[in-house]
Amino acid sequence: MDELKRGLLASDAWIAPKFFYDLLGSRLFAAITALPEYYPPRVEAEILTTYRKEIAQALGTRATLIDLGAGNCEKVAGLFPILQPAQYVAVDISVDFLRDALDHLSRQYPDTDMVGVGVDFSTQLNLPADVSDKRRTFFYLGSSIGNFPAAEAVPLLERLRRNMGAEGGLLIGMDLVKPIATLEAAYDDALGVTAAFNRNVLLHINRILVSDFKLEDWRHVALFNPQASRIEMHLEALREVRVTWPGGERLFAAQERIHTENSYKYTPESARTLLQQAGFMAKQVWTDPMGYFALIYATPSRV
Repeated sequence: MDELKRGLLASDAWIAPKFFYDLLGSRLFAAITALPEYYPPRVEAEILTTYRKEIAQALGTRATLIDLGAGNCEKVAGLFPILQPAQYVAVDISVDFLRDALDHLSRQYPDTDMVGVGVDFSTQLNLPADVSDKRRTFFYLGSSIGNFPAAEAVPLLERLRRNMGAEGGLLIGMDLVKPIATLEAAYDDALGVTAAFNRNVLLHINRILVSDFKLEDWRHVALFNPQASRIEMHLEALREVRVTWPGGERLFAAQERIHTENSYKYTPESARTLLQQAGFMAKQVWTDPMGYFALIYATPSRV
């Protein structure tokens, strides 16, 4: 709650993207992944399918698979037959959505030990005692690392490294730089699903802060910032708006924005550099034919 207030009262207002993911927000994001404009999950799935044998050879079988931001668990579950995990650990901030996904998955794979962990792993990662410490392999797919600037991404990746041990590994998805029109369309689709996802964060905040945001006062804005190499999502006030909550308020001018998300885009070289800064060595890199997306398997260079 303090983080929300701090962001709303900042000179340039902001909301952390983790607040997107209430139950409705998680379902809206699942819908986004099916949109024709939103290429990352489609291209990532293509890479996973095309190189599944190479990926399985790199990762090995019978590992402890820890799926960060697991969502509906479908990405990693598709590799179950070839990876044969000893244990599957699904980590997500949206507990209700995660519970439903694991219930469905456990019916498909009743012989696989499964653990659900509801936590904001961007700030801490304290895994419960029933998570095996043997050959922990972290999956961080979907280019979610791009939500963080390097100053935050490096500590996050360092936390993963400290939790995996010398024999662990990381399979991470990283979105690559591409034409601006393609990037902006991916975050501002014709159906308006991404706009609904962005605006829904205000309803979530209303429940947390007991604030009085009204959806009709705000519009979705997505743009590419070439200097920072990132997509930015904002909510822009359509008119002068006063928002209140117990003990506080803010007057937003017409066209003033709340910054809700960044999605950094990498080159293969900058992706490797980020991993090196966090103590990882990129062992293998797989990309699609268009060079839109990279899937990288990295291991600790230091523990």
